[in-house]
Amino acid sequence: MATKSPTPETLAQELLGRNFEELGPEEQRVLERVASGEIEGCDADETATVNQTFGDRLADRVAAVGGSWGFIVVFSGVLLAWMLVNSKWAVGLVPEWDQYPYVFLNLMLSTVAALQAPVIMMSQNRQSQKDRLTAHHDYEVNLRTQLEIVQLHRKIDKLFNKMGQLSGQVEDVAANTEAVVSEVAGVPIASSATA
Repeated sequence: MATKSPTPETLAQELLGRNFEELGPEEQRVLERVASGEIEGCDADETATVNQTFGDRLADRVAAVGGSWGFIVVFSGVLLAWMLVNSKWAVGLVPEWDQYPYVFLNLMLSTVAALQAPVIMMSQNRQSQKDRLTAHHDYEVNLRTQLEIVQLHRKIDKLFNKMGQLSGQVEDVAANTEAVVSEVAGVPIASSATA
């Protein structure tokens, strides 16, 4: 005898004690997955990777490079070299192109900062969106796990109730069998136990 899988509406009533229509979209989606037997959807990293554009990948790469110690060390070296080449100590050794107070260097730094900051913000926004997807996925998994545990708990309770009923029936049958055997044999049950 095949058991009929429950509908999301009956699961909502049995497990959550609420009507399916009263639940939020996340709870409804989880109950539909539980009822259908579907394991789970893609995780947040897979979803983010599938929907990633070239600009997203570029923003992540710029943020990874721009937010590293390697970038700080190399950029500090470039700045130091720029200032040394354009200082009064290097006059005559190399051609000067940006004398102190390094106006062109300030322009370059402002340009790099103006371009780098929004790109890093784009990457951070994508990361926060991925974090929201991860939190949403974790919530669904946790809710599904709770629902599955409640279902298993109820099945075990039913099984124990059936076992208790069967145990009582077996005891009744055993008592009736002993009574019938003793009546047929004409021997009292107590004396047959001591014999």
